[in-house]
Amino acid sequence: MEVYNNLAELPEFENAVITIGSFDGVHRGHQKILDRINQLARKINGKSIVITFHPHPRIVLNPEDNNLRLITTIEEKASLLESFGIDAVVLVPFDKAFLNQRPEAYIENFLIKKFQPKYIVIGYDHKYGKNRAGDINYLKKYQEKAGFEVIEIEKQEIDHITISSSKIRKALDEGNIRTASQLLGHNFSISGTVIRGAGIGNTLGYPTANVKPPSRYKLIPKEGIYAIRIHSQGKVYDGVLYIGRRPTLESFKNRTIEAHLFDFSGDLYDSFLKIEFIDFIREDQKFENLDLLKAQMEHDAQQAKSILGSEKKNQIARQGPEVAVVILNYNGRKWFEKFLPSLLQSTYPHTKFIVADNGSSDDSLDYLRQHFPQVDILELHKNYGFAKGYNKALKQIEAPYYVLLNSDVELTADWLNPIIDLMEQDHTIGICQPKILAQRAKEYFEHAGAAGGMMDKWGYPFCKGRLFDTIEKDQGQYDELSEIFWASGAAFVIRSQLYHQLEGFDEHYFAHHEEIDLCWRIKRAGYKVMVQTQSKVYHYGGGTLDYQNPRKVYLNFRNSFYNIIKNESRVKLFWLIPLRLILDGIAGLMFLSKGQIKNVWAIIRAHLSMYRNFGKMLRQRKHYNALIQKASISAVPNQNGIINKSIIWQYYMLRKKHFKDL
Repeated sequence: MEVYNNLAELPEFENAVITIGSFDGVHRGHQKILDRINQLARKINGKSIVITFHPHPRIVLNPEDNNLRLITTIEEKASLLESFGIDAVVLVPFDKAFLNQRPEAYIENFLIKKFQPKYIVIGYDHKYGKNRAGDINYLKKYQEKAGFEVIEIEKQEIDHITISSSKIRKALDEGNIRTASQLLGHNFSISGTVIRGAGIGNTLGYPTANVKPPSRYKLIPKEGIYAIRIHSQGKVYDGVLYIGRRPTLESFKNRTIEAHLFDFSGDLYDSFLKIEFIDFIREDQKFENLDLLKAQMEHDAQQAKSILGSEKKNQIARQGPEVAVVILNYNGRKWFEKFLPSLLQSTYPHTKFIVADNGSSDDSLDYLRQHFPQVDILELHKNYGFAKGYNKALKQIEAPYYVLLNSDVELTADWLNPIIDLMEQDHTIGICQPKILAQRAKEYFEHAGAAGGMMDKWGYPFCKGRLFDTIEKDQGQYDELSEIFWASGAAFVIRSQLYHQLEGFDEHYFAHHEEIDLCWRIKRAGYKVMVQTQSKVYHYGGGTLDYQNPRKVYLNFRNSFYNIIKNESRVKLFWLIPLRLILDGIAGLMFLSKGQIKNVWAIIRAHLSMYRNFGKMLRQRKHYNALIQKASISAVPNQNGIINKSIIWQYYMLRKKHFKDL
């Protein structure tokens, strides 16, 4: 990454994608913007550039203001921006001359002349120029003339970034290091030079390095004892840190920052250290004598070693691939209240949590922002349904693996680990689901997914552990590692590259059976779909639509037809479609016998839709066949998970109610 602090020496940037701001802390909210400019830069083979200011504008505007506390110094900020893949950082020397330039001069002589941008990613409330007269609308007037596009960071996102910054500062003030790290997306740190202290630590057997931060505006966390990691001269040491005024030693009144490094001997004076905060141990306190202080220091050191040992194990696990857990939401506040805490207790650490919102009309997003700030929000502004909603969301999310998760799922802490381990061992696995049990009766399988989805010879899907309305008790009968035919949309993991190669879900489906169609296409490309029964989750079920809801009946019957039209062989379709129409008619008679007239009408409407869209589905079939051929890893489709029997005949005529009896 290039860092420029002299505007007169900037190179001629090609295809620049720029964003402008303070970026204090470079926290998770900022990281979304960084991801955005990186993606745009890759799209046009350009450079991602962050423009920030030094000194901080508040210092120039009000030099007597002593309340400014920065999460990151300018050096720390630049280092973090580099770690997130930014190509260049421009540190603008901020002074009153820069502040008082006309908005036209800011745009023409600064943004256009210095950067020749193709994209400017900016907040709706960005103000610039004399008296802060320039705004985003003023900037947009130059788009066509200057050949750039302004991309607006929406109000909700800006507000979220502001809230995140204030919550980080509050967490650090309270010594809540874990919360601060979650919000930051990295560990908070203090960097500074080692200065000479009073030497008290040496007399107590705990020599310390007294660190002086380079800026008086640097935020210093709550006074007390911390488990830390120290970076010095290319090496990393575990240690323990003291921040306080040494109340036991009454002759000292000034605040000091003292780090003790484990397994280190030598002289650190005048060297530059980076202190990475891992966890808070205890508050500062006064002791009656030095012996009691020394005994407490020994206890603090042991506690720090224990914390750092556990954190190191998690750090090793973090070397695994990043996973984006994406929940598609529509008016789901009650599910967030009930189930989101279990999601955030996941022991797979390299995870980002995202709620993609389908234009909710309830207060679920406000609830998320207030109670779960570590969850990112991606607003889609209208209800696109399951299929299109996920497609639109996942186009904006980068990670090697996606987890598609219903909001009404309760998770076990380690549910994700065995799935990712399995998929990392076998790269022919395209999708993997956990064992799905009923949240309301946890010893039983759940209707949607159970121990994995299968398919019969007539194209009817069913599950191991659930045949029609017969749901089995989980007694370990399906705990073997096995291939299945389809994975439940309630919870599954998919390789992101494969998802995009096959263009994700078919958006004609809206909801229901779209995951079966996607799995079928993946199987036709030669990949495996697996169930990892070492992993288990609990699905409430019917969180969006009840299983007997006529709307769900309509979608299930219609989309099941779509599946076979798009994926079965042409020869088989000639006899399979008439047969399926007859069988659907029998299902309609069963609903009629129960007085479920709306469900009968739902089946009729499903058939009418199939007739009306038959040509469209054939065109979709041709389109997806071409995608499958490009993505294929095998000359023949993977047929594992299809049984050469009729599930209807087996269940209703032969009275076989359990998968193991088929």
